[in-house]
Amino acid sequence: MAEPVRITFLGGLGEIGRNCACIETAGRIVILDCGVMFPDPDMPGIDLVLPDLTYLRDNADRVEAVVLTHGHEDHTGGLAYLLRELSAPVYGSALTLGLARHRVEEAGVEDRARFVEVVDGERRAVGPFEVEFIPVTHSVPHGFATAFHTPQGVVLHSGDFKLDLTPVDGRLTDLAHIGALADGAGIRLLLSDSTNAEEPGFTPSETTVGATLRRVFHGSHGRRLVVTCFASHIHRIQQAADAALDCGRKIATLGRSMEKNVTLGRRLGVLAIPEEAMVDVEDVDRLPPGEVCVISTGSQGEPMSALALMAAGESKWLHLRPGDVVVISAHPVPGNEWAVGKVIDGLHRRGATVVHTGVEPVHVSGHARQGELETMLSVAKPEWFVPVHGEYRHLVNHAQLARRMGVPEGRVLVCEDGDSLLLDDDGLRRGESVPAGMLYVDGTVGDVEHGVLRDRRVLSEEGVVVVVATVDLHNREVVGRPEIVTRGWVHAPEAEELLEEASDTVRKELEVAMADGATEHDILRRHARRALGRFVGERTRRRPMIVPVVVLV
Repeated sequence: MAEPVRITFLGGLGEIGRNCACIETAGRIVILDCGVMFPDPDMPGIDLVLPDLTYLRDNADRVEAVVLTHGHEDHTGGLAYLLRELSAPVYGSALTLGLARHRVEEAGVEDRARFVEVVDGERRAVGPFEVEFIPVTHSVPHGFATAFHTPQGVVLHSGDFKLDLTPVDGRLTDLAHIGALADGAGIRLLLSDSTNAEEPGFTPSETTVGATLRRVFHGSHGRRLVVTCFASHIHRIQQAADAALDCGRKIATLGRSMEKNVTLGRRLGVLAIPEEAMVDVEDVDRLPPGEVCVISTGSQGEPMSALALMAAGESKWLHLRPGDVVVISAHPVPGNEWAVGKVIDGLHRRGATVVHTGVEPVHVSGHARQGELETMLSVAKPEWFVPVHGEYRHLVNHAQLARRMGVPEGRVLVCEDGDSLLLDDDGLRRGESVPAGMLYVDGTVGDVEHGVLRDRRVLSEEGVVVVVATVDLHNREVVGRPEIVTRGWVHAPEAEELLEEASDTVRKELEVAMADGATEHDILRRHARRALGRFVGERTRRRPMIVPVVVLV
């Protein structure tokens, strides 16, 4: 009887981002990706959202390695936080490791990882498994599907992929090798990207964006051009640079991550921009508008990003002028639509012409649509199938597609974060769930040493109520009425009577406590928290976070 294999999903199933899974056998764990997610608009003050690392922290001594499928932040951005909890070798392509290493070095935890480069088609022992790194096309170069050779057969994870027949770098998804695995020992379990499972047809090639960019560039003669995209989208940067060079423009980068990634891409040979074509962004204003192209970060409207600062007129390096053309060569990640729209409004207020996906086809997805997903299923011929990477509706649609492609009904499982699966001689079945809530990063993005990482599950679900009370210890009385501030509990303007009653409850509790001899700051805070918490629970049947602030005078 062969050793069973357990697959545990810590993120990425039910949302776009936070991709993280564990594959384990014989008590040893290999982590597949560890990514972040952009915060929703209803998460004020939150910079990043991480997978819940409790399971990995509790089993840190069993972790053999981390395997990264590609270099996007939703697959690598949590690595710096993970390395605070454990130390392990990290496997990936040279570009993927280079992109991930930036964040790890900023966090000061690079000594907790050994970076191991792998190449297309390589098969390597990783912990208890033999892992093959199979080339796939995506919106960042050198992405992999990973084939885990386990005691229970091949577990194939597609990674993020599309079937681009004319990729910018000529590197195709290696369907032939996936087919060879299927026709050989067979693929016991397929985990496949579901992001575009609702979309019929095939995703256009990345090279179609290059044609659009050249047309936009040639139509902007004499005007300054700013192109923004993901800093990791090396192929998009290459095509923007090619369009600029074709029009005789110099190229400047704006944004720390863009500068770092362009330098990395040129060093690794995956980005071809001649040195003489590059200029420092400080020199842009000295060049005629028609002779410059700035490639910038900020395509998702992130606060304090280069593009957001330009839209607000607060950029240190580039002040937009009427007539400038800004090309947003990206589609908003789900949840970022409002932020991107706000930035576009700001750009128009500066007098710029804005070209985005609602105006021109300046972006294509890096994820497979239904036609490509069907092709993957027909080539892989999996015995069992689990859709991954997507919101719940994407997973359900992908599962339906798999059934139409001939995977038996009982051999298609739709999972969510926290679920685990057990693959053994009898097949695939569900196992025990693990903690898989959201962890929120509040603080300096990417700086683990100074960032504040804390679990705000209660805050996100029930809101927060803050009471601020000023206490005169000499006279043993509360000065004035305690102030109640709430976010996400009740709407303050519509609940004045409730808030006044809550304030009176806290005041009375503090005065009784002081009459009984309580003078310590922490004791008074405890009384305030208990009184307010009891009041909130009894009156609204909710359990928000209670934050008491007691000022002693």
